[in-house]
Amino acid sequence: MESDSQQTGVQQSRGSVTSNSAVNGFTGSVGNTPLIYLKTLSQLTGCKIYGKAEFQNPGGSVKDRAAVSIIRDAEEKGRIKPGGTVVEGTAGNTGIGLAHVCRARGYKCVIFMPNTQSQEKIDLLRMLGAEVYPVPAVPYENPLNYNHQAKEYAEKLENAIWTDQFDNTANAYAHYISTGPEIWEQTKGEIDGFVCATGTGGTLAGVGKYLKEKSNGRTQIWLADPPGSVLYEYVTSGGNLVERSGSSVTEGIGQGRVTSNLGTFVNDLTGALHIPDEKAISMLYQLLDTEGLYVGASSALNVVAAVELAQKLGKGSKVVTILCDGAYRYQSRLFSKKWLESKGLGRAIPDSLRKYAVLD
Repeated sequence: MESDSQQTGVQQSRGSVTSNSAVNGFTGSVGNTPLIYLKTLSQLTGCKIYGKAEFQNPGGSVKDRAAVSIIRDAEEKGRIKPGGTVVEGTAGNTGIGLAHVCRARGYKCVIFMPNTQSQEKIDLLRMLGAEVYPVPAVPYENPLNYNHQAKEYAEKLENAIWTDQFDNTANAYAHYISTGPEIWEQTKGEIDGFVCATGTGGTLAGVGKYLKEKSNGRTQIWLADPPGSVLYEYVTSGGNLVERSGSSVTEGIGQGRVTSNLGTFVNDLTGALHIPDEKAISMLYQLLDTEGLYVGASSALNVVAAVELAQKLGKGSKVVTILCDGAYRYQSRLFSKKWLESKGLGRAIPDSLRKYAVLD
């Protein structure tokens, strides 16, 4: 009988990627997350599909990595001094990561965010001591975009930084030196494809660059894109940037431009996949039912993309994606039949799984 490690193809012991010694505070506990073998989907496809459990970071999401890296970079460059203020424009998770780091390192935290984000995220940011300013969700080109408002606010303060998560490449670097190496070690270098959606582009660019280098170009790197984003068209057309239109119920992913983080790697992408909201919602419920994983819509979208990429690569292929965060930050929406129906997604829940949509 095969052992668990033989069946899954991953290093089951976390000892090689995680020290058994104590870590230094919140920042020291970020990273070294498990790689989860998604058994049901792997068996259905004849492939091996894995999700990097970034929801197990101490702040609850993949964005903890960027938050730590960006603030460390600012400290090392002397851009912020003790007692200073950290300002960011964020759809939520980066802000939550920054709020945690600010509490741990003695900084004030101010967050500007689109008013379309879940109330759970806003409440958590305020619980963590951040000042939160929800503003109208307008395109990046609009001067009232939340990123521009954050920048202008920071410029008016003494001893303050705008962390600029979209174009500050300390974001991508965090994944190049941590997430990418962890995935390579956990798969023992046997990885045929990596795919994830992108908001800032940091995770995709940093992980993609590392895996491409380590595999000598063998590992394919794909972008997953939700409705309302222009990146699928940009990649598949060879660089044609169309006007953004439409929207998605996913939060924090999709983009109307090529950010500086994504720009460090976009030309090295193998391809892109467009994932409709219907597929993401269906997968969200399937993951809960078959894997016991309570994840958000962006994580579910990533898993849909991983399945599609595995099918493209063929039976026996090994594909990794990112499980960005947990569903508890969106549960009042994603587990409400009424809310999903208001978005035209009521029938996206498989009939046998509608029992989980209990928040009406």
